[in-house]
Amino acid sequence: MSVKIGSISTLLPEFLGAGDYSKITVLVDENTGKNCYPLIKALLPEHILIKIKSGEELKNLSTCQHIWQVMTDNELDRHSLMIDLGGGVIGDMGGFCAATYKRGIDFIQIPTTLLAQVDASVGGKLGIDFNGYKNHIGVFQLPETVLIDADFLKSLPWAELRSGFAEVAKHCLIADGTKWDEIRRIDFDDQDFADLIAHSVEIKKEVVASDPTEKGRRKILNFGHTLGHAIETYFLESPEKERLLHGEAIAAGMICEASISLERGLIDESLFLEIEEFIFSIYGKVEILEGDLEAILQHTLQDKKNKGGQVRFSLLDGKGSCAFDVICNKEEMEKALRQYIGE
Repeated sequence: MSVKIGSISTLLPEFLGAGDYSKITVLVDENTGKNCYPLIKALLPEHILIKIKSGEELKNLSTCQHIWQVMTDNELDRHSLMIDLGGGVIGDMGGFCAATYKRGIDFIQIPTTLLAQVDASVGGKLGIDFNGYKNHIGVFQLPETVLIDADFLKSLPWAELRSGFAEVAKHCLIADGTKWDEIRRIDFDDQDFADLIAHSVEIKKEVVASDPTEKGRRKILNFGHTLGHAIETYFLESPEKERLLHGEAIAAGMICEASISLERGLIDESLFLEIEEFIFSIYGKVEILEGDLEAILQHTLQDKKNKGGQVRFSLLDGKGSCAFDVICNKEEMEKALRQYIGE
C-alpha cells in the first residue's frame, strides 16, 4: 500500500507525472473546496470538480447518485482518475464511487483531517451509511496512493483535530504501549502531530498488510468501535441529540470497551484508570441517558464484526496489545455503558 508523507506540492505532481489518465475529477465538500482545493488546483491539469455538502448524515446512496451522475455527464471512462480531497466522509464515499463506477476506476486519497490522515484514508475500506447504519454498504479497494501533507491540518477546527486524535490513542493502545505512555503524559495541545501521523500510518499499514480484508488480525483496529459506532449512530439518528464527531464517539467507546477488558481480567485496573483519566481529560463525557441504553445496544447487533448473531469485540489484553473476535453479551455491554455514565 503506497502512502507518502510530505509536501503536496511535490507529491501530487510526482504521482500525476507517472500516470496517463484520460480525465481527472476532484471530489470536495464546501470546506475543502474553500480551504484545501486552492492548494492543489494549480498542480492539476484540466479537471472536473465535484462538490458535495459535508457531514456524515450525507454519506449515503443519494449523494453517491449525484457523484456518479456528474461522472457520467462528463463522460469519464475507465482510464479516468478520481482525487478525494477531504476527510473521512470524502475518502469513504469518493473511493466507493470510484471503485464501483464502470466496475472501478483509479482513485487517490488526499486526506485533509487528522482522522483521515491517521486512519480513514489508509487501508482501502470504502463505504457509505445505509438506513442509519455506519459504513453498512461498501467494498475493500486500495487507492493508487495516499498523499499526506500535515499542512492541511492548519485549516482544521480544533474539535476536528481532537476527533482525529482518538484514533491516534487507539493505535498506541492496541500496538505500541511505549508510545501510549509517551502521549498520555503530554497535554493535547502540545502533541507532535507530524510525528503522530507517521507513527499511526506505520501501525495501520503493517496491520492492514497482514490482513487486507479483515478476516483476522486487522479487526484489532476496531477497538472502541463496537460500542463507539453504536453511540455515534444513535446520536446521528436522534433529532434531539447533538451530533457527535467520530472521534468523540470512539473515545467513549474505548473507555466502555476497556471496562469490559477489565471485567474479564484482560487488563489490570491501573491501565484502565490510565485510559479513563487521559480520555476524559481530552473529551469529557458524552451525555448518555438511561433511556438511550437500549437503542444503543440494539445498534451493536448490526456491527460488521458480528457472526451468527453474536456481537464480537476487539478488546485490549494488555498495554499495546489487543485480542479480536471476543464474544460479548448484552449484559456486559450494558454494564460497561452504565459504568461510563456513572450509574
